[in-house]
Amino acid sequence: MSRIKRVPHCSHWGAYTILVDDDRIVGVEPFEHDPAPSPIIHSIAEWANPERRVLRPMVRSGWLDKREKSDRRGRGQEKFVPVSWDEATTLVADEVRRVAGTFGNASIFAGSYGWTNSGRLHHASSLLKRMLNLVGGFTRHVDTYSIAAGPVILRHTLGSDDACGGRANTLDTIAQHTETLVVFGALSPRTAQNEAGGIGSHRLETYLRQIVERGVKIIHVSPLKDDLPDWVNAEWWPIRPNTDTALMLGLAGEIVKAGRHDADFLARCTSGADRFLRYLEGQADGGRKDAAWAASICGLDADRIATLASRLVDTRSMLTVSWSLQRAHHGEQPFWAALGLASVVGQIGLPGGGVGYGYASLGGVGAPLNLGRSPAISQLTRPIDSFIPVARISDMLLNPGRPFSYEGEIRTYPDTRLVYWAGGNPYHHHQDLNRLSEAWTRPETIIVQDPMFTATAQRADIVLPATTSIERNDLAGNRRSDFILAMKQAIEPLGESRSDFAIFEAIAGKLGVADRFNEGRDEMGWVRHLYEACRSDAAQRFGFEMPDFDAFWEAGYARCPVKTDHTYLTDFRSKPEEHALKTESGKIVLGSETLARLDYADCRPHPAWIEPAEWLGNATAGQMHLVSHQPAGRLHSQLETGASSRAMKRNGREQARLHPDDAAALGVEDGQTIRIWNDRGECLATAEVTDKVRQGVLVLPTGAWFTPTGNSGLEVAGNPNVLTLDIGTSQFGQGCSAHTCLVRVEPYAADRRDAFEAYRETLVALAAV
Repeated sequence: MSRIKRVPHCSHWGAYTILVDDDRIVGVEPFEHDPAPSPIIHSIAEWANPERRVLRPMVRSGWLDKREKSDRRGRGQEKFVPVSWDEATTLVADEVRRVAGTFGNASIFAGSYGWTNSGRLHHASSLLKRMLNLVGGFTRHVDTYSIAAGPVILRHTLGSDDACGGRANTLDTIAQHTETLVVFGALSPRTAQNEAGGIGSHRLETYLRQIVERGVKIIHVSPLKDDLPDWVNAEWWPIRPNTDTALMLGLAGEIVKAGRHDADFLARCTSGADRFLRYLEGQADGGRKDAAWAASICGLDADRIATLASRLVDTRSMLTVSWSLQRAHHGEQPFWAALGLASVVGQIGLPGGGVGYGYASLGGVGAPLNLGRSPAISQLTRPIDSFIPVARISDMLLNPGRPFSYEGEIRTYPDTRLVYWAGGNPYHHHQDLNRLSEAWTRPETIIVQDPMFTATAQRADIVLPATTSIERNDLAGNRRSDFILAMKQAIEPLGESRSDFAIFEAIAGKLGVADRFNEGRDEMGWVRHLYEACRSDAAQRFGFEMPDFDAFWEAGYARCPVKTDHTYLTDFRSKPEEHALKTESGKIVLGSETLARLDYADCRPHPAWIEPAEWLGNATAGQMHLVSHQPAGRLHSQLETGASSRAMKRNGREQARLHPDDAAALGVEDGQTIRIWNDRGECLATAEVTDKVRQGVLVLPTGAWFTPTGNSGLEVAGNPNVLTLDIGTSQFGQGCSAHTCLVRVEPYAADRRDAFEAYRETLVALAAV
């Protein structure tokens, strides 16, 4: 008679209990303290499916024969040869030594990205960088694809990126005090399912219901109506994509035109306001920024804009700005313009007033603040300071030695010879994948360490099979979660896969640094150590008692010290001189002396409307604006074949949503296969016709596993990043511009194959096992 084991665990979608019978997952139960658990947790059994897993170390046949002199265009074409772990780790260690010794450590790019799992020990990115820092260092990336331009401009204008990292007003204060809530972008449980490092309780829906019950006036500014749940009953303003900055400036200008701006707040708490006000008044360019001006750009009603401008001043008002807005050309501007508008209104630092960024972009943004230390294995000291902005990977590979700018500094792209990617899939999250494919032929060696045979792993020279989180022991927790959560091993490792810690420890041993890498601790030794460091910190700094490790491990969770009812910048508002910000002036920067000296055309000395490279305002007949957002049924490309992800698809492909009027004009019917294309690439998707999308906009979620077919490279799964634009947001921020993208659409009938079958054929062709 079988006996079901109950195993506490956690992922980016939250905590849960895995039910295991004879090394087989038979069920998943949500965490008892989670008021709104994510349905994605029920897909985690897919991790135990060997069909897409890397099951043993493998090396591309051409690279095995000729090493760094191989034909790099054979990546993704040549078969893989299975090798032993000893041979694989020797090959990796030898490549690290060769490249570092011949070209210098800056020629090693540690491209790892942290979303592979929520565990804080087996965090592939941190472990890779820890190992490489012990042998001379590497080139790293800064910021993330999710949010890059935003933190850069806020570090300059607010002195930190706290306001977009979960340290602005907590949502409970908004629920209690806000009277007018303007949501720019999304405030959706769809994206709030996820949190880096895991999450114990999903609170967004609770706060939204409190906001609704209080009768708060909600204005929702987005080209997608369902970026807020229907039951919120917000007033939907279907704005043209990439024009939120113009609306924010028009609102601010309308307030200034009426003489209702908070002159006292601007004088006490901001610098450069005169420069900003002159721009709003049109003294710089002859055009006053007001409701009529904004309406002509945004495709909205001028009278409604003017009415909202008055209401923002008359009531306690709060602006929320999604991370998605800054993933666009000139993405610094909506974040800065929102700060400018909030400063003109003058309610920053008041309960329920001001501006905050990223609410619901992750589940912990706006939740009670975790005051304690978060568990994390140290990456150790960096011997060299070589980096690129995260989204400039193709630029780096294609342009070694070329200068680039970032936050006002001029740096140089390294001569990248070795790429080591652990726990990430750039063929999911990078833009213009055809350009990336060309750049991918430039390094001499590419190592990929991953549980899954992703499109990136297919294009590697050496592939190392890592376990998923359910095949090892770990713990989850982060600064936006009020719990630390046990992640106990549920099943045995599939095939010959090993934990990330074990893989890097073996490579470190062959590089002669294993003792410094492991510090004398094994897996459970590290899990215990990381937890006890958090427990000690909570006790010493806050007098907060957490259970000892054994009690925590048995229970599966421990609560952390938190702060509720947090109002951002309240002390600064009261006494700005005593609580100066870490900016050029010590105040909120609305007119920047630094940016004035830099004189960038694409990032001016004040918040400004700068026309993006591609938008509906410069579209030609038949072009639509592509929005590629986070899907509801998975995180990025993870668990793409899981039940919740496949439920979102039709005909094995992603669904692309468009307005009924656009569908009629294009001759597209609901459920029909469509071809989406521009000069950068083409892909297939299944049409979903809906009035919840603004006319002229096409919505195709990210995360479909990149599946190009035939000589043309037609991508059949529905990956939007074959279409997106690979340019920096500006010379200052250099974030990704994924949401600045025009495409064309037409019915397509030639290829009816299921995308999963096409991908399976690719795996079979590459695998020699």
